[in-house]
Amino acid sequence: MNYVDYVSGLFINYGLKLLYAILIWVVGKFVVGKLMVLIDKKMDTVKTDITLRKFLHSIINTMLYTFLFIVIISTLGIQTASFVAVLGAASLAIGFALQGSLSNFAGGVLIILFKPYKIGDFIEASGFKGTVVEIQIFATLLNTPDNKRIVVPNGKLSNETLVNYSKNPTRRVDIVFGVGYNDDLDKAKAVLVEIARSQEKILKNPDIFVEIIEYGDSSVNIVYRVWCNAADYWNVYFHSMKMAKVEFDKANISIPYPQMDVHMEK
Repeated sequence: MNYVDYVSGLFINYGLKLLYAILIWVVGKFVVGKLMVLIDKKMDTVKTDITLRKFLHSIINTMLYTFLFIVIISTLGIQTASFVAVLGAASLAIGFALQGSLSNFAGGVLIILFKPYKIGDFIEASGFKGTVVEIQIFATLLNTPDNKRIVVPNGKLSNETLVNYSKNPTRRVDIVFGVGYNDDLDKAKAVLVEIARSQEKILKNPDIFVEIIEYGDSSVNIVYRVWCNAADYWNVYFHSMKMAKVEFDKANISIPYPQMDVHMEK
């Protein structure tokens, strides 16, 4: 009889608390999910920047689940005051062990505040190039042009040199074309200018720039500089390269290759 009473007492004291904790977890998880949907809709309504929206989503979601966890352990009878003290001590120890992660978190905050790049920008950093697809709490996700996923720690991105190819609306296309020393240089320049003027994606302002830049070992090098919208950069580059060969051939302008004259002496 005493054994039955003991088991009954354990069930009443702990079994019901465990059931309550499970119920709170199920209901709490449902509520957190609904709250996150509402928060996302609200941020979308006020047209919050997508980068900031994803970052805030991660932070708020983590905070809500932390609060839910504290409520559950309180329901189980664990003193939250002592738990918070233990958690604080553990956090300090973990903080020393995870200095790199904390640095990445701080880097993520700095990226969100100062916005050196945003989702959709094409950037170069830490030896990698790619389009930003997501800015998380600790890292930024990039997709390379050949569709590889790269995870770059935010600490590196906030402390090292970074190139943002999408930040400015326009870009300059620089190409150097070599022509033969015996060719008509004015004619070669005129051909390149006409190639630039024939492309609708090349901007009229700033003006087209085509001039001799150097005398190489095998060719006279002409620099071709035109401006276009950032999104049109590669289209302009590849089309200009193709048309230069086509039009030079039509105008009998040679594109010399490196060569060496060898003189034999008896």
